[in-house]
Amino acid sequence: MNELESLAHVLAYIDRTGGLAGAYVQGVDLTADFARLVAVDVTNAVFLGCGLSPKAEEQLIARGALVFPRLPNLPFDPYRPSLYTADELYAGLPDGYQRTLDARVYRWWKHIGRHRDLESELAMTLHDHAVSDALGEIAPTNAVGVMGGHQMARDSHAYADAGTLGHRLVADGFAVLTGGGPGAMEAVNLGAALDGTPRDLTEAIWLLARAPRFADDITAWARAAFDVRERFALPGASFGVPTWFYGHEPPNAFPRAIAKYFSNAIREDILLRLSAHGLVCLPGAAGTVQEIFQALTPRYYATQGPVPPLVLVGTDYWTTRLPAWPLVEALAQGRAMAGYVHLTESMAEVPQLLAKLNR
Repeated sequence: MNELESLAHVLAYIDRTGGLAGAYVQGVDLTADFARLVAVDVTNAVFLGCGLSPKAEEQLIARGALVFPRLPNLPFDPYRPSLYTADELYAGLPDGYQRTLDARVYRWWKHIGRHRDLESELAMTLHDHAVSDALGEIAPTNAVGVMGGHQMARDSHAYADAGTLGHRLVADGFAVLTGGGPGAMEAVNLGAALDGTPRDLTEAIWLLARAPRFADDITAWARAAFDVRERFALPGASFGVPTWFYGHEPPNAFPRAIAKYFSNAIREDILLRLSAHGLVCLPGAAGTVQEIFQALTPRYYATQGPVPPLVLVGTDYWTTRLPAWPLVEALAQGRAMAGYVHLTESMAEVPQLLAKLNR
């Protein structure tokens, strides 16, 4: 691979190939080792946001490289080589949520959203491309996406059921993707991540319930999550894909890795596309409805099966309160997807249903 994301990768690549011609070097501080670069071929090499002196940049460009400089005055790295972690996004939490990286980037986004310019648009586009690239390097091929509303409280029966769903899906051999936010998304990410018994999950949820809703106090809500992270092992195949577009919803702390985007359109496309083994939609509002029908479109146009299953959970909810199911059912008639869309009453029925449809 010619995508180099650390100094060790750069030096090993030079040792192996004799130069950097055609390589992509992303976000690496090269100030201390630039003398090594002067002696090798850098024709058509691309340097993205690397640490370089102005003189070094001039030399690289003169010798045939393309240099994308670091962009100033940003609270984030637009060339980041890896996904976020909860520890990174919540750095500064002891001093309150507003001090965290996540909150600072959201404040920047709100300001830029009202005063967009070429530089900020470029920074956000580069950032989201870097996140997509990093996600592509680790994206699970056995993923089930679980969508649902951010309002689900930690002290509710539905939250416990969603946590159990995530736990069972990973136990059945699936990786789990969610929108990475609070509520149903957090419950599923927690259950998927937890390496323990159902009793451990119950205890973890009990600890979280001390701060049941993020809207009451984000700092207390997040601190409760980090208390759980310190107490339990959370190595399960749990991933979150949130967005600063809905930045009033903080990311939950339980995914193994977090792919956070500025563009909600890109985020939704990637989240749904990576859910190759099915999409489960728990009760939610406009965002979940959007995901149902965005996922339905490629299934509708599929000319033959199998297609990834689409399962809606909550009979009364999806037929009466937000009647998405009648339209899903009508669109499925006579199509290849007809046997792969289902409405079920209970989350407990979902793992068995997905196992059957993915045979």
